[in-house]
Amino acid sequence: MLKIGDVTMKNPVVLAPMAGVCNPAFRLIAKEFGAGLVCAEMVSDKAILYKNEKSLQMLYVDEREKPLSLQIFGGDKKTLVEAAKVVDQQTNADIIDINMGCPVPKITKCDAGAKWLLDPNKIYEMVAAVVDAVQKPVTVKMRMGWDGEHIYAVNNALAVERAGGKAVAVHGRTRVQMYEGTADWDIIRQVKEAVNIPVIGNGDVKDPQGAKRLLETTGADGVMIGRAALGNPWMLYRTVQYLETGQLSPEPTPREKINVCMIHLDRLIDLKGERVAVREMRKHIAWYVKGMHGASKVKDQINQFESREKVKEVLESFVAEIEARQGEETLVR
Repeated sequence: MLKIGDVTMKNPVVLAPMAGVCNPAFRLIAKEFGAGLVCAEMVSDKAILYKNEKSLQMLYVDEREKPLSLQIFGGDKKTLVEAAKVVDQQTNADIIDINMGCPVPKITKCDAGAKWLLDPNKIYEMVAAVVDAVQKPVTVKMRMGWDGEHIYAVNNALAVERAGGKAVAVHGRTRVQMYEGTADWDIIRQVKEAVNIPVIGNGDVKDPQGAKRLLETTGADGVMIGRAALGNPWMLYRTVQYLETGQLSPEPTPREKINVCMIHLDRLIDLKGERVAVREMRKHIAWYVKGMHGASKVKDQINQFESREKVKEVLESFVAEIEARQGEETLVR
């Protein structure tokens, strides 16, 4: 059982806070597919304080998503604390997460995200200040280090714990690696052995078996799944089932994928309006149809449209073709 502060999750499977992806439409699907905890995409502390409309909308939490973690980032202690207070007092999130892993230059240049990985003292100072200012549990998501020469994961996690952080999620890559190379799960194990707060392991979990391996080899309390869940919330459901029963549920059919894809689109339309939602959904549709015969043609078609009905038409036709082809193959056998 994964427990963060006074928040108890029904299982140890956590949806990662992916920028540009983890809005309420996607998070709610992840929750319905069994994720014990869902994390919102990161929001800038300054954008919250300047009352940037788009950023304030990112603080919206549907009650059905809970328990949920809202992630903030920033490089200045004063603004980070003030933004954390807003999340604490004005949202119904359960957990406040501080981003200490984003490798993107525009974030690290602001002395935020992965830039903190070079300075355990700053981590202690920043996390302690936030913890003192809020009631909700504070957690940190970090990478194992800045580069191969500066891997301070254990010291950084100890600083989080000393500052009053209630959990730490560790991605087994450095900032320099971005999303390339292989995640180092042994670093996650070292962090778990060093701290007494819950540790959530992240990186290279591509299937349910991988999730189980990560938990077993690192001793982590939770497993965070990111890219493997894109267009594939079944990864979350199948992982929960596999961890609980040892049984692998079947992969979804193309029809099941398209049905959920349309639910996803409709929820996005409710949130953002048809034109914006259809454009934003293009990348998600590419993930939903990935690996299916004829997927690239569908992606090209979808990229021309801005209406729900056109998207539905193309996807329905696409699935019908796949099913017809499968029917023919069955007859041949």
